[in-house]
Amino acid sequence: MCTSRTVICLLRNDLRLHDNELFHWAQRNAENIVPLYCFDPRHYVGTYNYNLPKTGPFRLRFLLESIRDLRNTLLNVGSNLVVRLGKPEEVVADLIKQLGSVSAVAFHEEVTSEELNVEKQVKDVCRQMKVKVHTCWGSTLYHRDDLPFHHISRLPDVYTQFRKAVETQSRVRPAFTTPEQLRPLPSGLEEGAIPTADDLQQTEPVTDPRSAFPCSGGEDQALARVKHYFWDTDAVATYKETRNGLIGVDYSTKFAPWLAMGCISPRYIYHQIKQYERERTANQSTYWVIFELLWRDYFKFVGVKYGNRLFQAKEGRTGVPFVDANMRELAMTGFMSNRGRQNVASFLTKDLGLDWRMGAEWFEYLLIDHDVCSNYGNWLYSAGIGNDPRENRKFNMIKQGLDYDNNSGTGPSPRGKKGPPHTPKQHRDRGIDFYFSRSKNL
Repeated sequence: MCTSRTVICLLRNDLRLHDNELFHWAQRNAENIVPLYCFDPRHYVGTYNYNLPKTGPFRLRFLLESIRDLRNTLLNVGSNLVVRLGKPEEVVADLIKQLGSVSAVAFHEEVTSEELNVEKQVKDVCRQMKVKVHTCWGSTLYHRDDLPFHHISRLPDVYTQFRKAVETQSRVRPAFTTPEQLRPLPSGLEEGAIPTADDLQQTEPVTDPRSAFPCSGGEDQALARVKHYFWDTDAVATYKETRNGLIGVDYSTKFAPWLAMGCISPRYIYHQIKQYERERTANQSTYWVIFELLWRDYFKFVGVKYGNRLFQAKEGRTGVPFVDANMRELAMTGFMSNRGRQNVASFLTKDLGLDWRMGAEWFEYLLIDHDVCSNYGNWLYSAGIGNDPRENRKFNMIKQGLDYDNNSGTGPSPRGKKGPPHTPKQHRDRGIDFYFSRSKNL
């Protein structure tokens, strides 16, 4: 049993050492620090509406890579990552009993209902066991306390209004420095083995070599990706022109998977952009990366504002090359381009009339970079029932395929047909009339 003052840092979607307030706070308030990650069995069961697996094979592999990387990082600063298989509230209770001297449990606050329910149960356990709880906010570019609105209920329901307000009235905080040394684990505490996919009753994925995301999880890989995209290739300088690509590694930043798991901080990316603008060039492309980070912030804050109301229903299904190609890419790699996501969501909700929740849950299952607020917010937006709703806004799959995938590489033409697979005559016999429907098609 430990007799010194100990802080448990419960890690969830903040799997990094850099710009992590938890470690800075614990370093000032503890003699021993327990960085803890729990493989919550609830993350590996079916989703709420359609019973799809909550965590798909590609995201699980990315998560396991990120956990292994974080353990190595912590070992290099005199600490370690304690890993347990179990519900966080139960694991925390067991550790408090085992260690006997836990003074506080610290964690980053999340936004949506399932995560908030875990937080409530952890707080209940700590209250019953007379242990302090310390929470931080660290998943967004702009800190929640710095928003230019008197209360979260005043958050605009239109993104442009939000963006203009924060850009003119708020500032991005400096990033926390990366600790060179952390307080050690309590003596005698076993770190625990990192589970395998088999341990979690999951399958190990096989990545298609054509994947546009052949990257690995972890903070080291995330920081290397920023260096590559900004400083090694200057790809960021043309981001706005290339971001709608479909094939290749560098047409977009590909930061989203690391952001979703907290392997990299949005503030770190922001300050790297600002440094790049000072030292190399500042243009619409460098700004547009920040613009997209703001979209991510916006969906997070919409999640805070509306809570579970973010996930209410609307009815709404596929068979065209551009859609099929994107869905195959998702199934085979765990990744889909931003342009693909917009088109798939538009097609499923506007053309086939599927319930948008089915698509959102399918993305949750398969996407490596699944982020609750961004995913569900985007599906609501595409379905015309979210923020900035425009019910008649939809994409024309013919035009989109020709504009963005004109190499005809999305798949074969229908049997017995000639010509590019994106042309309307290829699909007249399928009974799909969306090609010839409303005029307001993008």
